[in-house]
Amino acid sequence: MRGLPNMGCEVISKNSKPLTQRERAHLAAVKSLPCSVCNAEPPSSAHHIRQGDHFTTVALCADCHQDNSLGWHGNRTAWKIAKMDELDALNVTLTGLSKDQI
Repeated sequence: MRGLPNMGCEVISKNSKPLTQRERAHLAAVKSLPCSVCNAEPPSSAHHIRQGDHFTTVALCADCHQDNSLGWHGNRTAWKIAKMDELDALNVTLTGLSKDQI
């Protein structure tokens, strides 16, 4: 069964703990960045590398995140073209976040 599309809402599992203030602030900062794969303009979605670990999230546009052909949750074509994996994209995201703090 396919998941529901993210329509600008925060999708949270019924089994997950409520977000802390720091987690909320981090996710908001990630979503304010351009896509870490194709550099599409923000806002981005926050792709969790490991479910529930909110500090290892990657800024992704809708196509690079959930598109059936291009996205991580699809055939990953955009990722293959960019020759990236999740750690490469996390590095781009963290670099973007560190620029905001300088």
